[in-house]
Amino acid sequence: MKSYSRIVRALCVSGALSAGLVFGGAAHAGELLVSGAASLTNAFKEVGEAFEKKHSDTKVLNSFAASDVLLQQIVNGAPADVFASADQKAMDKAGEADVIVPDSRADFVRNQVVLIVPNDNPKNVEGLASLANADVTRIAFGNPETVPVGRYTKGALEKAGAWEAVTERQVLGQNVRQVLDYVSRGEVDAGFVFATDAAIMKDKVKVVETLETVTPVTYPIAVVKRDGANPQAQEYVDFILSDEGQEILAKYGFSKP
Repeated sequence: MKSYSRIVRALCVSGALSAGLVFGGAAHAGELLVSGAASLTNAFKEVGEAFEKKHSDTKVLNSFAASDVLLQQIVNGAPADVFASADQKAMDKAGEADVIVPDSRADFVRNQVVLIVPNDNPKNVEGLASLANADVTRIAFGNPETVPVGRYTKGALEKAGAWEAVTERQVLGQNVRQVLDYVSRGEVDAGFVFATDAAIMKDKVKVVETLETVTPVTYPIAVVKRDGANPQAQEYVDFILSDEGQEILAKYGFSKP
């Protein structure tokens, strides 16, 4: 079996390309580079625009992918000023690798994991119990080795006694948005995503159950420690934690931690 680090390296480029921008080369003056979990894509785009209005000399550039993929990029020297992860494990590893400013770390939003199906729900999946039905053959979720929503999903399913039934039908996604796409296109019978991701495709998917996760789904954010870092990185983190930043995040379904 591939080790954790080998799996992450193998997915690093492909995962980032499928989910968003990969920063290339050195950062230019006035650019604030934000590496954010894929589930933050829509919310962070608006956050960046709001931050730019307050800092006319700054351009926020976002890179979105699975948290572990972003972490590996940062560890390997990719330029980033802020790292926002969808779970504590990825941020813990960033701390262990000494690539973040410890005092800047803060939890900024909370989320939930939900079971979704295509809107027409052809297999009549009504909840976790339905996933063991013989006609349910493809269930998508993030790879637990590299994707936070996959780790949350695995823990919740093990707790509910449904992990074995799901893994027999698994379709692994490189990030939560890929799982969402699989379900929205009807390529799988069901999938596990964050509630905020399901909310952006209400016309194509519907939630049939909210999972009870082993640990709360909290997102940490921190300033990246690197030479040439944008000095406004901490101001961006502070903006995320401010009332205005929290209001923007709430528009996309995120709650306060």
